[in-house]
Amino acid sequence: MSAVVQRDAVGELPAGVHPVRRPVAAGARRAAMAMAPLRGVDLVHALDVDLPVLTPALRVATVHDMSVFDVPEAYSRVRATGERALLRTSLGRADLLLAVSAFTAERVQALLGRTCVVTPLAPARWARVPDPEQVREVRARHGLPERFLLQVGTVEPRKDVALVAAAARELDVPLVLAGAGSTGPDAPAGSTGLGYVDVADLPALYRAATVVTYASRYEGFGLPPVEAMACGGAVVASAVGALPEVVHDGAVLVRRHTVDAWVAALRPLLADEPARQQLRERAVADAGLLSWRSTAAQTVAAYRNLGARL
Repeated sequence: MSAVVQRDAVGELPAGVHPVRRPVAAGARRAAMAMAPLRGVDLVHALDVDLPVLTPALRVATVHDMSVFDVPEAYSRVRATGERALLRTSLGRADLLLAVSAFTAERVQALLGRTCVVTPLAPARWARVPDPEQVREVRARHGLPERFLLQVGTVEPRKDVALVAAAARELDVPLVLAGAGSTGPDAPAGSTGLGYVDVADLPALYRAATVVTYASRYEGFGLPPVEAMACGGAVVASAVGALPEVVHDGAVLVRRHTVDAWVAALRPLLADEPARQQLRERAVADAGLLSWRSTAAQTVAAYRNLGARL
């Protein structure tokens, strides 16, 4: 097995996987390099849509979302136009499409008329319930308040941190942000930004939070709330895209994207420790229904149905 990766990611490959190195690049240049011809392989699987041209191999592509079609306002006009063209070209060239959720599969069918096999994502290996000492250490090191809301991820309009901030002000509870932009000018006034947080700290951070929020406006899967659930976080998330499908009963879903709706969903959890504990227990159980072993087995079955000899 070989993997086409940028040079700075070679060290992250599992043992036994041969790297096919590409220069570090972004945007159109990266997409162009991903389409470079590949020879001497039986099957090529693009984990992020980009497929090589002029290859005799069976071609498989994983689709994570169709956001450039569904929420183009989240992108610049140039980027949205380019990515829509790339998606149409690559997905049209693929012999087999895999989608990370039934929601994404439905959007591919509606927009491009292609059928997908659904192979869900799963929490990362690090996403486990931390021990109490880890929680105490991370709480002290980051100077976290006794109770707080937490949202992890890039501060951008699609993640709507401003909505959570407004709900937090209404409830008079601190909001802590972690991730790109959380200490920048786009972070909501009154929030506490931690900046980039090492992955090793995330389980304890999710567990320390009174409630973990995820007020996204669109999700093709929704891995961050699922990973928060796997760490024993009490999660409240928007009922958009694939989120109802992937969180099951392990998170409280907010059906309306308004401050009042978010306040109504958060207030009972903030006030009721037994209710939070019950939600944490459901979260760990439901996140445990997803596994990379299962995803790998479903992927191999899809390869074989395509005709690959494995």
